[in-house]
Amino acid sequence: MKLAIVGYGRMGRLIEQLAPQYGFEPALILDVHNNADGAGLTEENFRGIRAAIEFTGPESAADNLLRLAALGVPSVCGATGWYARLGEVKEAFEKTGTGFIYGPNFSIGVNIFERIVAEAARLFSNQPDYEAWAWEIHHSAKKDAPSGTLLKLVDAMRRSGYQARIDTASNRAGSVPGTHEIGFDSAADTVTLRHTARSREGFARGALWAAQRLAEGLRGCHEFSEVLFGAAR
Repeated sequence: MKLAIVGYGRMGRLIEQLAPQYGFEPALILDVHNNADGAGLTEENFRGIRAAIEFTGPESAADNLLRLAALGVPSVCGATGWYARLGEVKEAFEKTGTGFIYGPNFSIGVNIFERIVAEAARLFSNQPDYEAWAWEIHHSAKKDAPSGTLLKLVDAMRRSGYQARIDTASNRAGSVPGTHEIGFDSAADTVTLRHTARSREGFARGALWAAQRLAEGLRGCHEFSEVLFGAAR
């Protein structure tokens, strides 16, 4: 199955390396040199492509995705910081009947962690003696802060009924792949939940797994956790 990789930073190179394990041939790689202003997103370039994985940045992701939707290319997007345009992008994929999977974090562990956090928040929601925090650290090259993952964790807490203040903080330093921590504290004790990524490999594998689902025929627009936990059909 021919795969297009849109964005050739550290994630793009890792996806290229792992792609054959998921039945994909990295047949097209687009980066800042051959895709300035979307110049590489053409019908000719994408002839025979079964799926695309977009891992660029907040300034280019949405425009790239709109072009991929117009070409009818099933696409996975792991970029963050562009969700103000999510409705526009989803509408474009729905209009062409093309599959689209997006998410702030394609790590399977992080998505399971989110469900653990949601359940903890539900249990603490009626305990006024406890206050909560949400913290994360990523490498210094990551542009959006707080991360999309941290915002999604906080949203999961709110949807679970936790209405008290959640003190939120972010750090950017070095080459940290990503650490997310949720805590609940009272005068009596502290409960801390933490997910630490050892490398970017988990994100790349999750994105390739999602691309497999699209290549197998999954259609519609889905957040990654919906596909992972079986809600997407």
